[in-house]
Amino acid sequence: MTRLGYQIPSFSYPGVDQSGVFDHVIRQAVEAENSGFDTVMLMDHFFQLPGLGQPDEYMLECYTALGAIARETSRVRLSSLVTGNTYRNPAVLAKIITTLDVVSGGRAQLGIGAGWFELEHNSFGIEFGTFTDRFEKLEEALNIILPMLRGERPSLDGKWYTVTDAINEPPPVRRVPVMIGGSGERKTFRMVAQYADSANIICPVDQISHKLDVIAGHCETQGRDRSEIVVSRLAYLCVAPTHDEAQAELDAMLLGRGVPESKLETARANFHWGDPDEVAEEMASQMALGLDGFCVNSLANCWIPGRIELLGETLSRVVGV
Repeated sequence: MTRLGYQIPSFSYPGVDQSGVFDHVIRQAVEAENSGFDTVMLMDHFFQLPGLGQPDEYMLECYTALGAIARETSRVRLSSLVTGNTYRNPAVLAKIITTLDVVSGGRAQLGIGAGWFELEHNSFGIEFGTFTDRFEKLEEALNIILPMLRGERPSLDGKWYTVTDAINEPPPVRRVPVMIGGSGERKTFRMVAQYADSANIICPVDQISHKLDVIAGHCETQGRDRSEIVVSRLAYLCVAPTHDEAQAELDAMLLGRGVPESKLETARANFHWGDPDEVAEEMASQMALGLDGFCVNSLANCWIPGRIELLGETLSRVVGV
């Protein structure tokens, strides 16, 4: 299960066209594996997200890219962070995850959530539905996907999905861990307690303790030991050998994405940044609140050789992987 995950959320790098994009992806994955990250993760989106870039920036399809990463790595788990359940038929998704597991020699992880980005649904002709619809779909999907990953042949005649003796051969090489992503306290966290091995939460630092308490409450209701679930937090980091280098690299990225110079200080607050000691101190303070680990990305400087290796070495001593 993921205690230290490295997410690649962007495929647009300065001066790099489509012919060179995947070389940068592989370099990041290899640096992550060699520096202590236990999981490499890709966003499962078709357009770039608001706040990270424009919709028409490069976005590779998640599972095709993970399959290629599998052949260039040997130890890290491979996962989405996270798949929007609405994008794929659940039985087909079970086959995709199983194939990734076979291709990677038993390193696949299922990362899944209800889905939320309406623009790409509308643009691709994928039904979006209401908030309630999406969570009903997610729960039905889990009751198809998880049995298929466990060697069963489920049948379900549900409100949203129908399968009959859904065969999944060959089976996964190893038991596939399940991560549910999101921060919804009533629906998402209840499903975490009921179905998942791990959860990735998105919230401000001052809400971490509360979110963990809510998950623990759902675990108690479900008769589940909270310690069985690894809970990580998604964080945006920028680490460099010196404080000044980290600030310069972060500012260059923010300015390049249209942040006015007058608002740089405010924008920096969305990141944890600095030299290795500064970043380690900040992340250790979050671990002290009860987290089991982190899933992190490095939008500001991931294309600079050595930065992901430095990030992994910095966080490994905090998380203890």
